Amino acid sequence: MSPSTVLVPIDGTDPSFRALEFATEFVDQFDAALDVVHITDEHTDATDEILRRADRVLDAAGIDADAEVSTDLEMEFRPAERVGQDVLELVERRGYDHVIMGHQSAGTVERAIIGSAAETVLRADRVPLTVLP
Repeated sequence: MSPSTVLVPIDGTDPSFRALEFATEFVDQFDAALDVVHITDEHTDATDEILRRADRVLDAAGIDADAEVSTDLEMEFRPAERVGQDVLELVERRGYDHVIMGHQSAGTVERAIIGSAAETVLRADRVPLTVLP
């Protein structure tokens, strides 16, 4: 059975946009719907640029979707882990069948301090996940 709704969280990094580009091909191949979400603690000009860039990718792929913002005011010291939890909450609330995420390589110390949103989603084992470097 193919997924019917796919979530792609983006954060403005190249890996997140590689994940978005992969997702546009994935949903086309499997005739699935695509939602793109940028999770942040504050809506800024940088947020708007991330959304514009995502919308350009979606338009170029002929996908009828718009990137959206999810604001989490509780994001503090471990933002990547918190973003991972927010992704899981979106999966639960909206019923996504699959998540596609980019993952920035980080050293052991950086991962121990900051965490990884993709790793948080993977460890939860609640939804199929595709991770792209």
